Amino acid sequence: MELRHLRCFVAVAEELHFTRAAERLHIEQSPLSRTIKELEDELGVILFDRNRRGTVLTPAGAVFLQDVRRLFTVLEHARENVQAVAAGLRGSLRIAVSDGAIDPRLSAFLARCRAEEPEVEIRLSEVPLAEQLRGLRSGDFMAGFAHTANVGYGIVAEPIWQDPLVIALPARHELLAHKKVPLHTLGGHPLIMCDPQACEGCCLELARLLRQLEHEPNIVEHASSLDMMLTLVGAGYGIGFTTTTRITAYQRSDVVIRPLAVESAVITTYLLWPENTRLSVPLEQFIARLRDRLSD
Repeated sequence: MELRHLRCFVAVAEELHFTRAAERLHIEQSPLSRTIKELEDELGVILFDRNRRGTVLTPAGAVFLQDVRRLFTVLEHARENVQAVAAGLRGSLRIAVSDGAIDPRLSAFLARCRAEEPEVEIRLSEVPLAEQLRGLRSGDFMAGFAHTANVGYGIVAEPIWQDPLVIALPARHELLAHKKVPLHTLGGHPLIMCDPQACEGCCLELARLLRQLEHEPNIVEHASSLDMMLTLVGAGYGIGFTTTTRITAYQRSDVVIRPLAVESAVITTYLLWPENTRLSVPLEQFIARLRDRLSD
């Protein structure tokens, strides 16, 4: 079994079309078909079911695809590490960030990491939560930051900091009569929530909070960014949610920020990493440095 067999297999498995896979690989379809046949013969299993309706992965093919993707991830990490060492570094860390969990504390922490351990390269990727969790399980990412501990099996979620939730109100709104807005007063008011795909963790935590309302929340819009949410609030479409840290950099005359009168109205940022996996030395030091910073 050679890497070319595996690359051809992945292309066909992702395209589920031999002609498109051949075009993607810049080869003819006939040699591609022969390569897949060689791989199936060597494994002793059928990887694809080909019929008049198209090409689909067999159950064995689907399992093999997961393992091959993990293999290519390991190879990619090996390539990055050897290049890092050749460049005078001591390794690399792939860190995922989801739910808009980037804030000044994370920036300051990463700056400290780079200053104290410049020989370790840290690569950040901003991805949806579902993609982060898949990447942590497959090895694409070594650790990540998100706004929920509801991460399923095989992932450790350690809380690192909390931010009070606040609500954004139009400059003229009846709820401005409250210096701290009681949660029950939100019932019936139109709400602007964060986009569930872009900020899945935040949506989960907000949904948990809003379950305390007597009636189903009146969600009228979803915003994929803080700028869009504030624009909709300023225009009077509804009430939005954010945190004290994220709103600090924004000053708008058409939006007023009020805290919520409930202690549980917080958003927690969690550090995530794979459970029951031997951590690399750079990742162990990354986690230890973050814990040390929290204890300062």
